[in-house]
Amino acid sequence: MVTIPPYLKPGDTIGIVCPAGFMPFEKALTCIEALKVWGFNVVPGKTLGNQYHYFSGTDEQRRDDLQQMLDDENIDAVLCARGGYGTGRIIDNLDFSKFIQHPKWVIGFSDITVLHCHLFSNYKIASMHGPMAAAFDEYGLENKYIRSLHEALLGKKADYKTEGSVLDQSGKAKGILVGGNLSLLVNLIGTPSDIQTKNKILFIEEIGEYIYSVDRMMYQLKRSGKVDHLKGLIIGGFSDMKDTTLPFGQSVQQAVKDLVKDYRYPVCFDFPISHEKQNFAVKVGLKYKLNVSKNLVELQEL
Repeated sequence: MVTIPPYLKPGDTIGIVCPAGFMPFEKALTCIEALKVWGFNVVPGKTLGNQYHYFSGTDEQRRDDLQQMLDDENIDAVLCARGGYGTGRIIDNLDFSKFIQHPKWVIGFSDITVLHCHLFSNYKIASMHGPMAAAFDEYGLENKYIRSLHEALLGKKADYKTEGSVLDQSGKAKGILVGGNLSLLVNLIGTPSDIQTKNKILFIEEIGEYIYSVDRMMYQLKRSGKVDHLKGLIIGGFSDMKDTTLPFGQSVQQAVKDLVKDYRYPVCFDFPISHEKQNFAVKVGLKYKLNVSKNLVELQEL
């Protein structure tokens, strides 16, 4: 049984933290104002605007800030301001005992994949993969991806439709949704935060990698059994991909297609879950229906 944290209502409080990379406080101002317009109170954590080299603080500072937000019963949701790198350095030193008693939505993507996977694998608590603070500043409050986060926080069930790709594998599936950033999913294999993907709908996205590196990571997922028994596979955005001097010879999408072509479950490509503007909010650990047809992909929360 999956635990669904309470959905928010006007007057509830959202804490903002940076458990990984540094983010200037001013980059979060648009997000803070937007959350207030939505009717929420906002409590910035000590790590927002704080810097320790690449990070938003030392490991201890980032751990303590996130721990305080997870434990505080006056905080109703925790929005990670950005990802980057660093959550994996502190995840094993967090105490989730109070959080288990009073779960709340943890929101973010990229490096926050570590938290999503850890919460679901260890405690079967749902969390939210979706836009973070910078998206409000860069893309504006009224775009549909930011609105999808607002609607998800209020408890509206997602029903996303997008155009199909010529690479898609048609089919229908129902299953619990898990996933996140590809490199993080691969790095979590063999750790206490590793996710079990059997009979799940898996979604992946990535940014700034070499094509051969993505291919290698996909083969690691395959060799470790992560793609063998899926209900469905969602390939999100793979942005800013790089090629080597001697070209790999395929796009990322073509390479992934070759790897999964013999599986019978539905697969869709270029779904709007990504590091870019096109980033729908989805709830990790909840059940969804995936319909992939010739010209249309639908992901519906059940």
